[in-house]
Amino acid sequence: MPDVGVQRGRASRATRTVAAIRTVASLRSVALLTSGVLALPALAGCSSGDDTAGELVAPQDIGAAARPQVADGGTLRWAVDAMPQTLNAFQADADAATARITGALLPSLFTLDERGRPQRNPDYLENAEVVQREPKQVVLYKLNQKAVWSDGREVGAPDFVAQWRALSGRDTAFWTARNAGYERIEKIEKGANDLEVKVTFAKPYADWRALFSPLYPKDVTGTANAFNDGARTTLKATAGPFLLKASDRDKGTLTLARNPRWWGRPSKLDELVFRAVPRDKRVAALADGTLDVAEIDRSAADRITLAERDKGAGRGADGPGLAHGPGTVLTPASALRSWAVAHGSDEERAEAEVRARRQTREAVARYAREQTGLAGLTIRKSLEPAYTQLALNGSSGPLADERVRRAVARALDRQELAEIVLKPLGLPARPPGSHLALAGQPAYADNSGALGGQDTHEAQALLADAGWTPGGARQKPGTSKAGSKASGASAEGDAKRESAGDDGTYIVGDDKGRRVRSSPNLYSLEGAKVGEGPYYADEEKPAASSRGREGSGGDDRPGDNRPGGSDTHVLAPARSAALQEIALMRQADALDDTGSGHRGAAAQDEAGGKKERGTAGDAHRNQARHKGGAPGAYAPRGTAAPAAAGPLGKDGKPLTLRFVLPSGPGSEALRTVGDRVAQMLRAVGISTEVSKVADDGYFKDHIASGNFDLALYSWPGTAYPATDDRPVFAKPEPASDGSLVVEQNYTRVGTDHIDQLFDQAAGELDEDEARELVRKADARIWAAAASIPLYQRPQLVAVKPNVANAGAFGFATPLFQDIGFKKSENAPKRPVK
Repeated sequence: MPDVGVQRGRASRATRTVAAIRTVASLRSVALLTSGVLALPALAGCSSGDDTAGELVAPQDIGAAARPQVADGGTLRWAVDAMPQTLNAFQADADAATARITGALLPSLFTLDERGRPQRNPDYLENAEVVQREPKQVVLYKLNQKAVWSDGREVGAPDFVAQWRALSGRDTAFWTARNAGYERIEKIEKGANDLEVKVTFAKPYADWRALFSPLYPKDVTGTANAFNDGARTTLKATAGPFLLKASDRDKGTLTLARNPRWWGRPSKLDELVFRAVPRDKRVAALADGTLDVAEIDRSAADRITLAERDKGAGRGADGPGLAHGPGTVLTPASALRSWAVAHGSDEERAEAEVRARRQTREAVARYAREQTGLAGLTIRKSLEPAYTQLALNGSSGPLADERVRRAVARALDRQELAEIVLKPLGLPARPPGSHLALAGQPAYADNSGALGGQDTHEAQALLADAGWTPGGARQKPGTSKAGSKASGASAEGDAKRESAGDDGTYIVGDDKGRRVRSSPNLYSLEGAKVGEGPYYADEEKPAASSRGREGSGGDDRPGDNRPGGSDTHVLAPARSAALQEIALMRQADALDDTGSGHRGAAAQDEAGGKKERGTAGDAHRNQARHKGGAPGAYAPRGTAAPAAAGPLGKDGKPLTLRFVLPSGPGSEALRTVGDRVAQMLRAVGISTEVSKVADDGYFKDHIASGNFDLALYSWPGTAYPATDDRPVFAKPEPASDGSLVVEQNYTRVGTDHIDQLFDQAAGELDEDEARELVRKADARIWAAAASIPLYQRPQLVAVKPNVANAGAFGFATPLFQDIGFKKSENAPKRPVK
């Protein structure tokens, strides 16, 4: 599997760090599928000007056909990665197969369209709306009067009540992994009649449309035993276009049949069979005709393309005649040598060579047969609602310094990296501009300007300001001069801390006696004990923690002598942090005086009662000199960058980052991107130690445990970023046992301010205001430079050419009742009834 994903949000504290799930709209298929203070509030709504909200970059590709064009009947076989461990989507081990299967069996009150927007599902809801905002939010659901469970009982308020009680988190007997939103509900009542459900919230909840999807019958959610165990392998009552017919774990199949009690448009298929087929086995299964629909990787897509080309050129099953495959490695010279060895006097070598020649002939023949079977398939492709990012672990080491993280980010040419993956597939190669929305979604805005684009000079200047110099690896500790000029107030012209502002910024004086604000977001590790991570002045002091402490027993990578545990102390401000802020303020003054800058005037940003005032210059510090930048994204004016790129060091230690990548088949694209990232970093003097690890341990042993400096993995897009994305970027908090609770924030970089913006967005019922809060949070996430989105993932699905309404869905929820096989042109027409 090419990427790493983790189920976003809605996780209980006990299970948040272990869910490994990939995408929301693509049903979070299991794979090896991820924040900082920005002291200048005006930047929070700033974008690069390339906003594409509402613009769909790549449409879905599903072989769309109107229902009259789809034949009645038939069995469609659909590949999943593995048999689901549970059919309860709210348990920690629910996976992609769980989500795909329950989507055909259970009610979803709201589905997503291809732009990722929630849409009322008329099969279950006649209407749903917020009918009261004050003093408390009330949502009224009016159910479809025909909606019934497969046992004949109507879908109603008792099902809503039971699910709320199971997922509210108040009863720990329920083993839940998704609670967000349900804990805000105060009560659920029947409305004017049995078809109305009235939900009252104790706290406002903007993402209320995310609730009760899927909706389980009260028989599943009514008791802890039924919830925990009763729905793992079977569902006695369903309410979708299909019902569960059979499950055979030995054969790896789960069969759904048309629901005779379904009140909506009847399913075109008689049966829908989900078959567990690992990714590396799908080419063979597609070739022998045992699959009709299967998500595939780039290599499989290439084989299907070659098969179609060879078929057109008249090359069928003639393996040796193919210009690709295992037969192409045999040259006339190598064939002659092989024949000579096989017929030579050395019997042992001859026997081994005969065996190898036989295996080669079998591989050539097998490859040719597969190519013949693949020739009839169609590849449907779009962009998956997920993005692959470069994650920077900011818990300790060089990346704990925000300047180093920003230098890494500014060394990257994201456009080039996107083109490496997407351009050969004919897909749009546009790097994502947001962590919290994808192009086409209403909340999307390109906020990457908060960090700035690729700039080798700026990357080198940031590293130099942080003390990393070409000769630093040979210096003795304590002799480095770079980045140390603002370490104290004794030297003439040095900035000094005079007082701390109520918003957590420092009030400092520059060499002209002016009072300016210095952001607390730049810190060094000097004077701190080993094992310490980043700490911000406006935040509570974390408990003892170190990389890998979250159940991993510490970081044991080579050359790392940090102990598994140590007391955490507040880190002192970086030596040049104050001086840097002074330089930025001077440049901002010029912008403010002329009245130019972002949004034209002073802006006030309130977050959790903290007020920060920002001007046009605040929003564009340093942009008078550097296009596309943002506050804190640059080193101070006059910082000397290395004259030429080369290995950097500080205090006798080289600047080397451990880059962890998966090694398994199907991860070729990630490794290719990783190699190019390493080259880009080398160009600014950052060395990487690439560690290729097994896919099955990539997430658990490295990403979740914090055993990495750099890593590539993917985060899913979502229609509900305030709910689903908060755990991904939440500020890590110390637990009672001294470990660090990171939720799903595996970069371990977060701030109170970002958390507050998420909380405000989750409680803001005005959709425009909620989107603006999400954009502000995203800008601050960019500025923290711990998560760098590189490209939106390609979505490739192989289907038989007569499959209708299935393929690369993008964000859209599949309409299972419309999926089927296209009618044959020669099929007899049925009389119209």
